[in-house]
Amino acid sequence: MFRILIISLVLVVSGSGYAWAYDADSFATFKLNLQQEAIAKGLSPAIVKEAMDSVQYLPKVIELDRKQPEKKITFAEYKNNILTDARINKGREMFKEHRAELERVSKQYGVQPEYIVALWGMETNYGGYKGNWGVMSALATLAYEGRRAEFFKKELMNAMRILDEGHIELSGLRGSWAGALGHNQFMPSSFLELAVDGDKDGRKDIWNDLNDVFPSSANYLAQKGWNDAYGWGYEVTLPAGFPESLLTREIKKPVSEWLKMGVVPIGGKQSNSRIQASIVAPDGIDGAAYLVYSNYDVIMKWNRSLYFATTVGLLADAVRQ
Repeated sequence: MFRILIISLVLVVSGSGYAWAYDADSFATFKLNLQQEAIAKGLSPAIVKEAMDSVQYLPKVIELDRKQPEKKITFAEYKNNILTDARINKGREMFKEHRAELERVSKQYGVQPEYIVALWGMETNYGGYKGNWGVMSALATLAYEGRRAEFFKKELMNAMRILDEGHIELSGLRGSWAGALGHNQFMPSSFLELAVDGDKDGRKDIWNDLNDVFPSSANYLAQKGWNDAYGWGYEVTLPAGFPESLLTREIKKPVSEWLKMGVVPIGGKQSNSRIQASIVAPDGIDGAAYLVYSNYDVIMKWNRSLYFATTVGLLADAVRQ
């Protein structure tokens, strides 16, 4: 009985009714099963074994996955926290420093360079923090825990495929606690689908090589439907009595129709009146409102957060100035 208490830890999420148990023996069996499955999928037995031998159970990952903020911050608070002078100035420096490569990538993929820089700044503060978690251990822990087992198991298998294809050594396969990778924080599945070997050296190195990072981000946006004929949108003021039910990306009207309804661009922003657009207000009818184009929907595919997508757009605008 004492041994069981030593090697087992049972966690129950309050109010959720969800209980699960960690057991060292069952985790070892779980790892072995993953190893056998990966080899059966055609991955190198040596690489798979090395990867799975490195895997450790990480209770902190479960804690982070389940952690809920004490209170939800408003978009205004989020924007003030993220869209700082330091982040904007750093973005402008990076834009200037890497302008030649950014412009080349922009032309190749049809994505304005400021959006590549803005996503870089949002995800890792321009590479300042890419995450230092062992991705294999993090993904295995989340797959074992079971709430989203299939998703994280798939990402774990994809991470092993990244190793098998030789894009990174196991020691360098590090990222966020949820398994996001590199400067642009791609999940392994996004990496395999959309990462680009920009310098043609045989590896897609989004951890260390900006010649791969920039085209990978641009390719993601391009493949998801980006249109470089316009930007993301802009802030507007809404007329009194504007129906809150219209504040959704699901409702799209030509810009001209929104203007006829009394929507007024802030700062004299203008756009082709025939472009389809929506109105979003992350803080609701009493907060800031934005007229947004289809490119905003593309950013939402990167991260399904109105807060994130809007701030990416605002940061891109600031970087480009």
